[in-house]
Amino acid sequence: MPDEYGDESDLFEIADRTTAPNPRPPPPAPDNARKVVQPTPQALPARKSASSILVSPRQKGNPILNSIKSLPWEYSDIPADFVLGQTTCALFLSLKYHRLHPEYIYSRIRQLGQKYLLRVVLVMVDIENHQDPLKELSKTSLINNVTLILTWSANEAGRYLELFKSCENAAPTGIKAQKAATFADNLVEFITVPRSINKTDAVGLVSNFGSVRTSVNARPEDLSHIAGWGDKKVKMWCQSVREPFRVTKAKRRVGREDSRPAQNNNIEQDSRVAARLGIGASLPFVENPAGPSTSGGVSDADRRPDVRLADDYEPGADEEEAMAEAFAPPVRTSAAPKQAPPPANKPQPEENLSEGMMAALARLRQT
Repeated sequence: MPDEYGDESDLFEIADRTTAPNPRPPPPAPDNARKVVQPTPQALPARKSASSILVSPRQKGNPILNSIKSLPWEYSDIPADFVLGQTTCALFLSLKYHRLHPEYIYSRIRQLGQKYLLRVVLVMVDIENHQDPLKELSKTSLINNVTLILTWSANEAGRYLELFKSCENAAPTGIKAQKAATFADNLVEFITVPRSINKTDAVGLVSNFGSVRTSVNARPEDLSHIAGWGDKKVKMWCQSVREPFRVTKAKRRVGREDSRPAQNNNIEQDSRVAARLGIGASLPFVENPAGPSTSGGVSDADRRPDVRLADDYEPGADEEEAMAEAFAPPVRTSAAPKQAPPPANKPQPEENLSEGMMAALARLRQT
């Protein structure tokens, strides 16, 4: 027996295991801890891809969609026709449709409100007489803060949409001008303003003269000693630093306009005096204000008399002075000649008086 079941100690251990009481079950948990609330599963909306173009269901059947090949696109419930980014949208307009329904584009722009920063109106030019509609749309774009882009084919329109979407997160460094950060960069930028002067020439100029002030005041002979500076560069530099800020043509035009009225008045008055005295100049042509003359015979008032009062006319002192000035050689002066003021008691002759009337008035003054 002991050999079959082992030692006595093993038998006692087995007996203790069989007679040991069962462990007590754990105490029941309270009712509040027993109830576990499970979350209710909810249907989440399909997440839109950030790299895809959102298209409104209104554009189903538009041939532009067949031209969008390099980027994915999907339909979505959006107020615009195309959403090209978080702040960019586009509306599509055909001029054929705009000619039939001109109020359509205005209602669509009104629906956008202020939701997008960049709002593009993609116009398909598919009519011949497109000047007037485009003028109207240009005014509308200025008033409503939209960008007008013209396309002549569906492929071109699709390419525009792809470019707007691909440049959504592009950095502006490609089109942003580089600003000089140091004094040396500003110096080189200033000196290279004239044409044919590069950065190497700018460094050589400053290294030879020490400062910009000395370089500006340098003579052309001194500039020609710099390595790489030929006659062309020296001429361009001297012309750029010495020419006035005001354009020469504009200065001449202003001076000519200021001196023109005084010259015209002097020439016009001298020509009238010379014509009245018979020196050789003719009176200016004056149209008859009374109206067109009749095609019939000449009236007695218009007929020239056989004897005129001007034949016995003797010129006065002022007219003799005018005659002497007319025969005297012209003297070139920088300023306009001063005219003697007419006497206060002598009335100015009328321009429309004939020579006979002027002679009669002169005789009355002598008496």
